[in-house]
Amino acid sequence: MVTKEQVLKVQQQWGDGVVKIGSLKDKRAECEAFASSFLNDRYAFGLGVVLFKPTKCEIEQFRPLKEEALSYFIAGDNRKCIEDKGFAIQPWTKVHFENTGIILEENRALAMGNYFFTDTDGNDAKVEYTFGYRLVDGELKIDLHHSSFPFTH
Repeated sequence: MVTKEQVLKVQQQWGDGVVKIGSLKDKRAECEAFASSFLNDRYAFGLGVVLFKPTKCEIEQFRPLKEEALSYFIAGDNRKCIEDKGFAIQPWTKVHFENTGIILEENRALAMGNYFFTDTDGNDAKVEYTFGYRLVDGELKIDLHHSSFPFTH
């Protein structure tokens, strides 16, 4: 059975990884290598279907391939999606999750809530998310990632 502690741990690792990607933005080769490793470690790309709908996408909203997710996180000259600006290279100084609920099952978990991205000026961007995790060799891997900005009038 997947535990709440496992979900909280992988959320912390995800947030720490996004912060580290941004910290490497001026060292492009190192940033690309770490971001690729981050996607391998945190997501289930190559292990089955990954439903990835990141926050700041309008034209290519859905990113089922690792290369498209990498493009979203770090953009660059070789980006797969022209609209990408490199979400993770903002940079962010902190990411924290506030789960509104977690569903635990034998080999998977779902979590929904808000996560907050703190920029270098200390401002928080509030984003809504739903993540699905599947257990692979004792590790939780994201196979569902949907995030969006809260509705405004």
